[in-house]
Amino acid sequence: MRNTAVIISLFIVLLAGLSDSWYLYRSAITDTALTCEIGGVLDGCNIVAQSPYSQLLGIPLALYGVFFFIVFFVLVAIWTLFPRKLLWTGIHLLAVGGVIASAIFVGIQLFLIKAICVYCFASAALVLISWGLVYKLRKLNS
Repeated sequence: MRNTAVIISLFIVLLAGLSDSWYLYRSAITDTALTCEIGGVLDGCNIVAQSPYSQLLGIPLALYGVFFFIVFFVLVAIWTLFPRKLLWTGIHLLAVGGVIASAIFVGIQLFLIKAICVYCFASAALVLISWGLVYKLRKLNS
């Protein structure tokens, strides 16, 4: 996979993550139930969204996700135009930090809330895919 294909893939994944986070945020601020009637174990979206763990410092976690994906997207966009080591370091640290945060949030869902939000898992998967694409870019540019 060439640089261009990886970068385009990364932009698509980041936009999907932004959309997912924005949906969760809009639901939180409008107090609207999430649509998540998938069946069985994946129906816990609203349980997770209404839990005390869904906020940090009084701010919905989804808003942090919105900012995360926007900053990630902007840094990658700037890096594609002006490839600088400092930008790359920021992108890499953001990707790793996102994976760590997502792992913590998934753990909270599984072990503390004991419910699964499919949108939250999708966000975590998109963060992991983003990290993988950043890793692939690093290998291609080494």
